[in-house]
Amino acid sequence: MTSQRVRNRMLAGTALLGSAAALISPASAADAERARARGGDIVSVEQVADLTAGEVADELKDEITWPKVRHGVTAYRVAYRTTNSAGDPTTASQLVVLPKSRTRHLSTVSWLHGTTVYRKDVASQNPDSGDRRAALLFASTGRAVSAPDYVGLGTGEGFHPYGDPGATVAASVDGLRAARALAHREGRELKRTVQVSGFSQGGPATMMVGRALQREGADRYFRLGALATVSGPFHLTAFEADAANDKIEKSGLYLAYFATAWNKMYGGLYDSPSDAFRAPYDQKVERLFDGHHTTEQIAGALPPASRDLFTEDFLNKIRKPAGILKDRLRPLDNTCDWRPDVPVAIFYSAGDRDVDSSHSTYCARQLTRNGAPHESTDLGGEFDHGESVGQALPKIVSFFDRASKAG
Repeated sequence: MTSQRVRNRMLAGTALLGSAAALISPASAADAERARARGGDIVSVEQVADLTAGEVADELKDEITWPKVRHGVTAYRVAYRTTNSAGDPTTASQLVVLPKSRTRHLSTVSWLHGTTVYRKDVASQNPDSGDRRAALLFASTGRAVSAPDYVGLGTGEGFHPYGDPGATVAASVDGLRAARALAHREGRELKRTVQVSGFSQGGPATMMVGRALQREGADRYFRLGALATVSGPFHLTAFEADAANDKIEKSGLYLAYFATAWNKMYGGLYDSPSDAFRAPYDQKVERLFDGHHTTEQIAGALPPASRDLFTEDFLNKIRKPAGILKDRLRPLDNTCDWRPDVPVAIFYSAGDRDVDSSHSTYCARQLTRNGAPHESTDLGGEFDHGESVGQALPKIVSFFDRASKAG
């Protein structure tokens, strides 16, 4: 579920993070509580792009058909405070993009990316990433954009808690707070209403962040304005079972990322790598998913099929989850099981071989059951998983425009 081409190219310049030991090792429970209360505080800012409207159009032309670039943009890599999957203070990074316009009060988009294994292949780090292009697109229409890397990716500390609801929402909402603070430094103000969109892993993330903003009052300032998802795995239990049965593309790699991350976060999936992975892969699989190996490196070291990578006992555990695994999967099977009070759009591709279109149908059914109006769009059977996001983004801009007018 990756939304970008994996590159090793790095941006010039060094992030001005300094020492963060005092932030992540509070001396007492009171210190920890105060650190949590500062979620969204900026740690460092580095400008990473300054583009004219024509240069933005050049960046988009190969991946996104969008003839309406109105503004140049300025993009920043921002490190900020948030919390990890255990609720402990940490830092994360994001890309914040502001349009070069005379408008002082800006509408805001939160863009949530898909599965990423290499920590430098995110919008704030990789200028060739599809998520960088998505952020440029939204900003070129006059919006401010917060594109969080999530915890453990980019310049963030620790490992990436793949799909963890608490860490996902915290990094996204705290990212919005940090984006607002940066905009204020630049003499701009972000409007209260935020439109949230995401691809693949970012699809369920979009629904989780939207629910947190609307129902749980995740932020005192920001309010939910609209939701748009692209090719999201909304029924994670079924997705992982399909991966165990080799019914999806790159099934072994998806399942290995899931297994290693979730065992590190929650425990209970396996006691030893040899319980889950066949030899000789059991000796190296956890090391490969450390955030410092590219997709190509991982794919070159592991078989793509689950049947060749995992033990049969472990695959059966994924096919019929029980215990802590079942409990942890349940929230990610129900990210659409609520009633948004804002316009909702679901985009998918009938040709997607990574995340079957049934996941979008599953989300739509949950929304319907809760009486939530929504629109679903099949992008076409000729587009695969990675291509679907480029097809969807112009439609999402138009959908957000309509939602703003209606609101």
